[in-house]
Amino acid sequence: MCVDSKQEWTAIEWSLSTLHLAFRSRPKSHRSHFVLVFGILVLIGLADTLVITGQPTRASLCEGAEVDMATLETKIVHGPSIADLLAYAYRNNPTIKASRAEWRAKVARYRVETAYDDPEIMAEGMYMTQDRGGVRPDDWKVSLTQTIPFPGKLGKAGQVATAEAQIGRLKLDATVRDLTVQLRESYQELLYIQEARRVADQNRELLDQLRKVGETAYAQNRAALVDAMKAQSQSGQLLYDALLLEELERTEKTRLNSFLSRPPEALIGPLSQEPLPLVVYKLDEIYTLAEQNLEEVRMAQAGVEKARSSLALARYEILPQFKLGASIGEEDSENQVGVLAGLSVPLWFGKNAGRLEQARAEVEVATAMKDAQVNESRAMVRDTYFRLQNSERLVRLYRDQLLPQAAKSMELAETWYRQKQGSFSDFIETEAVWYNFQLALARAKADYGKFLARLEKLAGRSLSQKQAIPNEAGSKEGSR
Repeated sequence: MCVDSKQEWTAIEWSLSTLHLAFRSRPKSHRSHFVLVFGILVLIGLADTLVITGQPTRASLCEGAEVDMATLETKIVHGPSIADLLAYAYRNNPTIKASRAEWRAKVARYRVETAYDDPEIMAEGMYMTQDRGGVRPDDWKVSLTQTIPFPGKLGKAGQVATAEAQIGRLKLDATVRDLTVQLRESYQELLYIQEARRVADQNRELLDQLRKVGETAYAQNRAALVDAMKAQSQSGQLLYDALLLEELERTEKTRLNSFLSRPPEALIGPLSQEPLPLVVYKLDEIYTLAEQNLEEVRMAQAGVEKARSSLALARYEILPQFKLGASIGEEDSENQVGVLAGLSVPLWFGKNAGRLEQARAEVEVATAMKDAQVNESRAMVRDTYFRLQNSERLVRLYRDQLLPQAAKSMELAETWYRQKQGSFSDFIETEAVWYNFQLALARAKADYGKFLARLEKLAGRSLSQKQAIPNEAGSKEGSR
């Protein structure tokens, strides 16, 4: 829900009306002066509120148009794409909801940190006891005071709050990013399991035919008993694989439903196989992208900015604060009006020096943590890039070489067996190799999709489409 400023404008109109009435009051009325000072203090606070209302983060608190969740649910039941799963999770995942609310709380904190302290109203009266046992006020005074910090202090406090809000937004982005990677990995795992089930069913049908051929050959003394038993054991192994894959598919769907905040056994339709995109960036370019876009690095940089703003704010802590106010009262049956002014005295130099030294140390800590995060990002990029390249090599190896060779070997073994030039056991062995190579290819494709998701998480963008990489200065300005 967007924050409505109608109440703020109502308060301003009330203050202006109060001032207008005060100016139109009788010149000798001291109460009008008191109301005038009070109205000015209210306007100061409301003016500060209007400045904060104009911050860009205020508009970001507005909720977007609601998505038709029923439509997404229908797509998921009949067969979702990765985009459908991401759209559903973004609006329904509780972790994202919590992170979004945490960011909103930090944005709202800006208004707290940059506002004046509440004004103080004090009433003082002197009472005289009468002979008849009653009391009556003799002298009285009402005062209103407002603490005003040293000029520039609230601005530095606002910079600290802004850095915290930026960190909160980056945490929200990191939460969405991590969930996206988890969904993509789960999607790839489901694709692998579905492909493995298809391969297992296909090979079980083929092996059943081979088992019947082996039993017939054994009855005709064309094959040994061990060959027929090997076909039966292989068929039993495929049956076990099919049951195992079925349970794995249910488990993975439950995991995927947990990301979507759906019931554990909610239906998920068959997934569509996606092509494997190639990475068009070099390793050095991915390093640069990670340093510019990785949320952990940007949060560390925001932490440095927060620490520097905190250091500047600490310097204002050792400066005095001002206090202004006004009072009205009655003494000896005469009306009185007064003006109050004062300031705090930062006398304890040891405390002030300790506050500054603590802030300087926090700047050093934040800077070192940022450098450490950059180093860690480079190591993660290199490790993930290696695993991605290795998966790509395995896909090419099985798809282009080993699997076609295994298919030819199986055809050749079948031909030799029918021509009584080979054994039935060799035929079974080549079929098992072909089956394992099919599973290995499906596994390599799924691993490639997973490592690509992880590498794009580090790079902060799609790596299958070439885009211009901004320079370091431009990227830092954009991140701010």
